[in-house]
Amino acid sequence: MSERESQVHVTLSTVAHRAGVSLATASRALNGTSRVRDDLRSRVRAAADQLGYIPNAHAQALASASSNTVGVVCHDVGDPYFAAVSAGVMRAAAARDLLVVLASTFREPAREIAYVSALRAQRARAILLIGSGFQDRAWERALAAELDPYVRAGGRVAVLSRHRSLRADAVLPDNRGGAAALARTLVARGHREFGVLTGPPALTTVHDRLSGFRQELEAAGIALPPGRVVRGPFTRDGGYAAARTLLARGERPTCVFAVTDVMAVGALAAFRELGVRVPEDISLAGFDDIPLVRELSPPLTTVALPLAAMGQQVMGLALREPRGPRSRLVRVGGEVVLRESVTDAR
Repeated sequence: MSERESQVHVTLSTVAHRAGVSLATASRALNGTSRVRDDLRSRVRAAADQLGYIPNAHAQALASASSNTVGVVCHDVGDPYFAAVSAGVMRAAAARDLLVVLASTFREPAREIAYVSALRAQRARAILLIGSGFQDRAWERALAAELDPYVRAGGRVAVLSRHRSLRADAVLPDNRGGAAALARTLVARGHREFGVLTGPPALTTVHDRLSGFRQELEAAGIALPPGRVVRGPFTRDGGYAAARTLLARGERPTCVFAVTDVMAVGALAAFRELGVRVPEDISLAGFDDIPLVRELSPPLTTVALPLAAMGQQVMGLALREPRGPRSRLVRVGGEVVLRESVTDAR
């Protein structure tokens, strides 16, 4: 079997590594943008041909966008969190007669850079980056290499739910504070034995929510043993698997915190399958307040964020006039909403 035939799922990162260039350079070379030396462009294209790399069709669609387009790059539009935020973005765009092109990265850093490069090449009016950043300095540098020239040329960038490693207007939910407030609420209900279902540690949102929750427990004199923290994908299936793993480890906590509502939905399914009742046997809480969780049985306790409003805010920041010399930060607080999935500890 040839190398081309064996590398069915070749990524942009693989091409960049083979060519000996950065992700940003590989992206620009393959998207046909300027500012790439001829020798580098030739190396990248040769590597792509050797590996059988096929550019993502969604990225190609972005590249055909017109200048009245706002590009929204999020982690996964199928996730109700991003769907709710994107609805707010689209509402704000419609009021300005702008077209929104929506792309899902599925939490692949290289894919985000490729989409940004495509939008930049077509001179999109604004680029919105929705969702947690990654604790990865190489990724930060590669993304900045795309965004900085775009902004200098008059492009607009705004981000939501990521740290200010980028020089851009930002809407920043208080993930750490919201998780701390939830911990205080659960402790006040008598809980002392906790489990946490969390996501990939490289995501800043995961780090902030877990840190806020853990630190508040420590302030109350409550330890969170490493074995009670289970990591999984930021998905329903990830929450389902993490919940089963947690229970399989032995002593059952009285309360479980899933760092996203989507993971909590999966955990609820796992508990039900295993005959563990919520909240009679174990209390369960999430974070975000996606619309679905109000309809669960039982309805989910969570930290509510104004998701659609956040989408409107990030669009407003990207298009604000006059644009000042400094980036703006809009902080958004979360509110603990107690529902039937949590009861007093017994």
